Amino acid sequence: MTEPNESDSDSIEELVLKESIVSAAGLKSDQVQIGIKGDPSMRESAAFRQRYTSKVDEIFNDLEPHLEELMLNRGIYRLFVGFNSGEVRTNSIFDPLRQEIHDASKLCDEDYIIRQFPQIDYAEKISLMKLLYSTLRESTQYKQMPTYWQNILNRRSDKWQPLEPDNIPTILSTVKTLREINEYYLRNITICIVQGIVRMQFNCDGTQIIDAHNFQRFLDENLP
Repeated sequence: MTEPNESDSDSIEELVLKESIVSAAGLKSDQVQIGIKGDPSMRESAAFRQRYTSKVDEIFNDLEPHLEELMLNRGIYRLFVGFNSGEVRTNSIFDPLRQEIHDASKLCDEDYIIRQFPQIDYAEKISLMKLLYSTLRESTQYKQMPTYWQNILNRRSDKWQPLEPDNIPTILSTVKTLREINEYYLRNITICIVQGIVRMQFNCDGTQIIDAHNFQRFLDENLP
């Protein structure tokens, strides 16, 4: 495997940006959503697979405010909710390279939330994200990367805007409605503060990647 020549840095940089479905900065400015088609056989059989009430559906009224708490007042910056599996995956700013997995029912327990997830103000969490990226950019290993990658990542950092906190309750409050769509109901959802995206998979096995800043627009265009 031959590493690219630094003399081709500009053209490689342009190619990398074109190839990415979603960059580290999120969707491109002119994109509200991207759809990725899954297994065709899954789409064709969607109408015959009845939605069942999972344990997450049964507890979601109690779970939703605690999910908001994780994103707004705790260290979590990425959240995955799986309705079929009953698992909630979390990524914390205090341990950013590791993902934890929790049983959704346990997250309804306030004491569990307090034990498992240290508090941090939303603005302080964003400040810590910026500090982590700044520290990374000053490292020897970062500066040893190809120039085109340093250029891409530096621009992403300079332009980065986190997901506004008001968007989080709006997104989570819509989950029940998306679960009740006939045939093409929601199976899982991921919210990421860093990239400002919502990733959703539906019963048709397709994936929708939505710009969280324009989530309401996505709902207006796609829900009856």
